Amino acid sequence: MKPRVIVIDDDVNCRSLLSMVLEREGYEVFSLPDPCACPLYQHPSCVCPHEHACGDFLITDNKMPRMSGLEFVAHQSRRGCKGIVQNKAVISGTWTAVELARAEQLQCQTFRKPYDLNALLSWLELRRPEIPPGRKLTPFDSV
Repeated sequence: MKPRVIVIDDDVNCRSLLSMVLEREGYEVFSLPDPCACPLYQHPSCVCPHEHACGDFLITDNKMPRMSGLEFVAHQSRRGCKGIVQNKAVISGTWTAVELARAEQLQCQTFRKPYDLNALLSWLELRRPEIPPGRKLTPFDSV
């Protein structure tokens, strides 16, 4: 089974390019234009209804219109999201010291735009062996 990456970016060009590169590198990609598109986010009182994680990796932009990537990671972590327990990266062109400290607290890898694609791919490959061999993922049509 291919490792699955969830990509969230409101910029269609950035999201499409990153998704294309990741697919070419052998990853299965599920992309969203907005963190609020996550089904769990839409139900304020529930915890993650899925038995398994939706993905092995999360790569999200930080600066988006309705909520930042860091806000999304914190929100979903509180709600029991199994897909962002580890292996999460947040990308921004304008990191502040407060945001970097919050990213560290949330255990997010950070990248600065324009990011070095090779560095991002190296991070993915470094984390890839930590994916449990027998893990199961929630099917996309259930997400």
